[in-house]
Amino acid sequence: MKQATKKSSAAKRTITRSRPAKNSGRNKKPGSLIDKIIRREANIGIVGLGYVGLPLAVEFAQKGFKVTGFDISKAKIALINSGKSDIDDVSPDDVKTLVKAGLLTATDDPQLIGQMDTISICVPTPLSKTKDPDISYILAAVDWIKAHIHKEMLIVLESTTYPGTTDEIIQPRLEQSGLKAGRDFYLAYSPERIDPGNKTFTTLNTPRIVGGVTPRCAKIASIFYEQIISGIHMVSSTRAAEMVKLLENTFRSVNIGLVNEVALMCDRLGLNVWEIIDSAATKPFGFMPFYPGPGLGGHCIPIDPHYLSWKLKSLNYYARFIELAGDVNSSMPGYVVQRISRLLNTFSKSLKGSNILILGVAYKKDIKDVRESPALDVIKLLEDAGAKVSYNDPYVPEITWNETTHKSRKLSAALAKKADCSVILTDHSSYDYQWLVDHSRAVFDTRNATSKVRKNRSRISLL
Repeated sequence: MKQATKKSSAAKRTITRSRPAKNSGRNKKPGSLIDKIIRREANIGIVGLGYVGLPLAVEFAQKGFKVTGFDISKAKIALINSGKSDIDDVSPDDVKTLVKAGLLTATDDPQLIGQMDTISICVPTPLSKTKDPDISYILAAVDWIKAHIHKEMLIVLESTTYPGTTDEIIQPRLEQSGLKAGRDFYLAYSPERIDPGNKTFTTLNTPRIVGGVTPRCAKIASIFYEQIISGIHMVSSTRAAEMVKLLENTFRSVNIGLVNEVALMCDRLGLNVWEIIDSAATKPFGFMPFYPGPGLGGHCIPIDPHYLSWKLKSLNYYARFIELAGDVNSSMPGYVVQRISRLLNTFSKSLKGSNILILGVAYKKDIKDVRESPALDVIKLLEDAGAKVSYNDPYVPEITWNETTHKSRKLSAALAKKADCSVILTDHSSYDYQWLVDHSRAVFDTRNATSKVRKNRSRISLL
């Protein structure tokens, strides 16, 4: 089992220090914020150095801007300042080069915010246990900024949130400083569109949605993003921009919910759902294929629709499609466990006491991100049912479930043969699926990863 190591193409880019952008004709006042941005003399601040903030910081630094990243994690700060990266899409070589050049630094000192010309807020926005929006990280970042805000500063929220957050919550909070948005400082919303592990669409070439609390705020934010991104789409307001982001991920959640329910139907009808979807996808219009799986994962799709649903409840509206899709998607880990139990029964085995080998715990293929991964729910349900669970994931060396830390097991013939059932939850490209099937008693495949397997197909059961 060899995992290919790919060097980021970004490592080959050169650092551009002061090449004016195409919009330089829009500069009207030397020394203004627009002038600083276009001349790449603006000090860029980014609050939150995770999957959104660090790629953004690297892109701006590679264009010659001096970038300061703010984070509350001392470990994260030390990691970046030592020239390393813990993000799949950011090459450590890039970070090392930029840190050495003095273009990228990380800190937990909010005092330095006062030296910034722009601040991008890229912090997590999780859900509470009751599935209500938790914007505490946003508010903490805004309080940092409010204490050090100054005139001619651009502040952009990128974190996913519900419509109205920027103008109803952030703007009044920042204006407590005595400065007014649109006149003294500039406030905008531009949703992140990060897809971890996507080698085709990155921060650099994914179009940007920009909405400002005033037209001038939107214009300045657009000029800011034009320094690294060619496609900018301005919308009428911050609320519109917030809604765009929620629509994008609600669209995916609802369609995945539909196809997950189709998978349940096909199980009852004795049909292969993968064959049905692939056949329907031959229609060149009016159909877009989505695929079933063990549940939703990642920071966006399982969470963002609930932000919209929560907001609509406050307006006395029940978002039926969103809630129904959420119910179907959240039930998939339980359905996976039921199917594993049924498969074991065909061998006169019960789930209790059986050895189950999990292949892949990241929420999607070829990354190490386990945020909201359905694999963690499947593992917990299996253990609660009395199964003995071990896992392998070439990207995730250890995880915690049921308050216990477990390490990834080395994938060997002995490990596969010991398992009563091998379960593919994440279809990493580095797995040899024919080898897995050859050495396993039974395989339950939730991703159709074994579609090209030719020998021993009788051992495979598909979702």
